[in-house]
Amino acid sequence: MILIAGVFLFRQKNNSNLVNDQTISPVQSSSTASSAVFALPISAATSRITKKPFGIYVTPQNSPVSPERFTGYHTGVDFETTPAEANIDVPIFAICDGKLSLKESASGYGGVAVESCMLDGSPITVIYGHIKITSVTASVGDDLRKGEQIAVLGKGYSSETDGERKHLHLGIHKGTGVNILGYVQNKSQLANWLNFADYLK
Repeated sequence: MILIAGVFLFRQKNNSNLVNDQTISPVQSSSTASSAVFALPISAATSRITKKPFGIYVTPQNSPVSPERFTGYHTGVDFETTPAEANIDVPIFAICDGKLSLKESASGYGGVAVESCMLDGSPITVIYGHIKITSVTASVGDDLRKGEQIAVLGKGYSSETDGERKHLHLGIHKGTGVNILGYVQNKSQLANWLNFADYLK
């Protein structure tokens, strides 16, 4: 099931030699990289969360991004790019082992891919938004490995990002249903989502 209602109106193998070996776990510990819960979706991830963290309430009047098209509570974490990365490929990595559930162009994102994974025995879906859809060489149903490059970011302010700046929107939704909403209208609805930044601590 694909949930397509809300702020966005939605329509619409891997390069195994490129592996992101940086991994994270929810709590600082002596755990090894191989046992960490998630891999980082992008290099220098922590320093890139500067504009839209998880749960921020955004309107065109108060947004840290201008111009702003959306209103609602942000369901994901945005990882910004640097000026030096404007015209180069910025790799995006799978944060978990799972299967590619969706890859398509969608309003509000441009390219978007969704991966189905397990976290502590429960299903989650991971949304990678604003990617160059033609860079996703995996097919729906293919296995993705944690830390494996799965895409590159789309070109900023182009159809690859649906006119948005060049950045990664990473959302983690609980359950098996594919829900790619970037914003929800009620704060209580954030309970259906996980804050990836919690796993960076």
